Amino acid sequence: MQNQWEAEGKFPAHKIFKILGNAGFLGVNKPVKYGGLGLDFSYSVAVAEELGNIRCGGVPMAIGVQSDMATPALARFGSDELKEEFLLPSIMGDKVACLGVSEVGAGSDVSSIRTKAVRKGDEYVINGGKMWTTNGTQADWMCLLANTSDGPPHRNKSLICLPMNLPGVQIARKIDKLGMWSSDTAEVFFDDVRVPCKNVIGQEGMGFTYQMLQFQEERLWGVANILTAMDNIIQETIQYTGQRKVFRQPVLYHQSVHFRLAELQTEVELLRSLLYRATALYIKGNDVTKLASMAKLKGGRLTREVADSCLQYWGGMGFTSDVMVSRFYRDSRLLSIGGGADEVMLGIICKYMDTLPKK
Repeated sequence: MQNQWEAEGKFPAHKIFKILGNAGFLGVNKPVKYGGLGLDFSYSVAVAEELGNIRCGGVPMAIGVQSDMATPALARFGSDELKEEFLLPSIMGDKVACLGVSEVGAGSDVSSIRTKAVRKGDEYVINGGKMWTTNGTQADWMCLLANTSDGPPHRNKSLICLPMNLPGVQIARKIDKLGMWSSDTAEVFFDDVRVPCKNVIGQEGMGFTYQMLQFQEERLWGVANILTAMDNIIQETIQYTGQRKVFRQPVLYHQSVHFRLAELQTEVELLRSLLYRATALYIKGNDVTKLASMAKLKGGRLTREVADSCLQYWGGMGFTSDVMVSRFYRDSRLLSIGGGADEVMLGIICKYMDTLPKK
């Protein structure tokens, strides 16, 4: 099925999410009251690791958006009414969620988004657009970050639950991408879209702060998800190079190959330890922004190393679309860009190290 979804550039989100929802996998660390399992975040990490066994990057990413990227702020700060309308059906797999943060001119720099939600009576009138929206063509609702006032850029934003079937919501196009083919990614426009003011998650003006908190879980989830995929790619490369012969002996027998694979596996284990440490601290209520940013930075760079090194050992076969290593090479490149680029992670780490130049 995954090969078919890759070819079609889309997977049946409602069908797959309903299966996952029935099994309890979309709300592992969400309140039992709204259909979740009420467990701590380490269980979400365990699910993310297991989803890394799916033989493409797009489907687990789409699941992660639903479970750990578009819903944490709603679960933590949303009103009971909003949780009933949006969180409960998302956990049950009856509604597909998407996250509306990035824009054409504001991806890594979240504070510079332009989408506006202007209060008119008891409604917001929303104008603007969002880019790179995972699940966007199939979503029933969006966790939207928009400017709700003209104040300072870190205090003028709000997160809003936006039904995608409202008049004025336009899916402009499904974006073709280098990798993550089976995950649909949309460009969305808003033209005088009216949403009730009660759809704001938590306090108006706190959206930037809530989104930064959501990013902690998103980044840890992304690292957990890629660990298993890297383990699998290294193992498949060991199997393949053990069979493939060059100069009358298996490729694996060349010291440069088995040494390199040992080095890569060591790096994966180090990243796993960092993830588990960050997760343990997060569960205890600590701010793990620095460690999560370090894990995300290392994860993005390590996937590129693993993908590139392993693909090389597959030779010409690695350059075909038939093998998992080439799909991983395409898909994993996103980890250094999505959810905060490497350079943004470095900036956050420097901020916590107090090494950023004073303005």
